[in-house]
Amino acid sequence: MGHKAVLLLAALSLAFAARAGAQDMARGKELFAMCEHCHGDHAQGNQVALAPSIAGLPAWYIETQIHKFKDSERAGHFDDIAGMRMRGMAKWLKTDEDLKSVAGYIAGMAPVKDMTIQGGDATKGAALYAPCSGCHGINGEGMQAVGAPPLAHTSDWYLRTQIKNYQQRIRGGDPRDIQGTAMVPMSQILVDEQAISDVLAHIATLKGAAPSGNSE
Repeated sequence: MGHKAVLLLAALSLAFAARAGAQDMARGKELFAMCEHCHGDHAQGNQVALAPSIAGLPAWYIETQIHKFKDSERAGHFDDIAGMRMRGMAKWLKTDEDLKSVAGYIAGMAPVKDMTIQGGDATKGAALYAPCSGCHGINGEGMQAVGAPPLAHTSDWYLRTQIKNYQQRIRGGDPRDIQGTAMVPMSQILVDEQAISDVLAHIATLKGAAPSGNSE
């Protein structure tokens, strides 16, 4: 009877966990309704709204960035218009449970390839990307251990904006933002607009993590 009781308890625990997970996704979908006004109903991004594609980003990265927005580690510069808007949106998520729910929901969405860069040389960009691959991965899959997000499905216009923001310390100026401050000197590798276009052209060729891969 003891053995059967343990098995029954385990089965009930699994059932409860599955139901809780489903409820979390339902809550995440409900919360995402506010995000889709800018990011789109499939989180595909909208350049007019200055909102990048975020579908399929790992939950750990979404959670980290929302915390940075909430704590003003990110978007403390008044020239970061989209970031300043996200600070207000991040504070709208009152609990960690809600934050995890919406991050999990977004992470479960199919990534959208939002790369339309023109005028870049992918071959030259590959050489420029080499130092970036140590953190962001050879395939642009990202690396949780160093807090580096995947780049393979990120909007090219957004990446261009962020590179320039790092170069001008519009982003990465807060010492608490370790990953952001590290990106400031890395961004200086790209010495002009052509170099930025070249590295973006290379990123556009990257596949990201395999479906069964791990970004950690």
